[in-house]
Amino acid sequence: PARAASSGPPGGGVSAGAINAALVGRIIRVDHAGEYGANRIYAGQMAVLGRSAVGPLIQQMWNQEKEHLKKFNELMVAYRVRPTVLLPIWNVAGFVLGAGSALLGKKGAMACTVAVEESISDHYNNQIRALMEEDPEKYIELLQVIKQFRDDELEHHDIGLEHNAESAPAYSVLKTAIQIGCKAAIFLSERI
Repeated sequence: PARAASSGPPGGGVSAGAINAALVGRIIRVDHAGEYGANRIYAGQMAVLGRSAVGPLIQQMWNQEKEHLKKFNELMVAYRVRPTVLLPIWNVAGFVLGAGSALLGKKGAMACTVAVEESISDHYNNQIRALMEEDPEKYIELLQVIKQFRDDELEHHDIGLEHNAESAPAYSVLKTAIQIGCKAAIFLSERI
């Protein structure tokens, strides 16, 4: 893997020593894409269910996702990482997934939330392991961000389960299809 010649961005929470620029770039690019997609999913859900009883709950989760995206926007600048070229696709796909799942009602929206957040928290756990294996002291800030966001995603996952996600029509099929899509989006966004 390519390594940066410097210790990282000024004030970036990186200790002395070269960072693995390829690894960090891949992590920030895919996480930015994921948080962008999550924002579009919640936008789609709010377009359909925003005025329903579940609207405030969806808005609350969306607000957290907005903060996640804001942080990854900052990290992209700090680490000089380019976004994935697939953002226009994730813009449309995320909104369609959010609105489509919401058209199934509250349970459909919550099933989507469970599927996506489970995939993302697993993905974040993989990134945490990779950074810990590399050198946790070099990636203190990035590890803290990823751990916090993973915990937020797990909270959203649990909220979805508490709000009857598993009672959605064709829950297991819907969940599997969404998770396959998430894995494909992660794979592509890391690389393109």
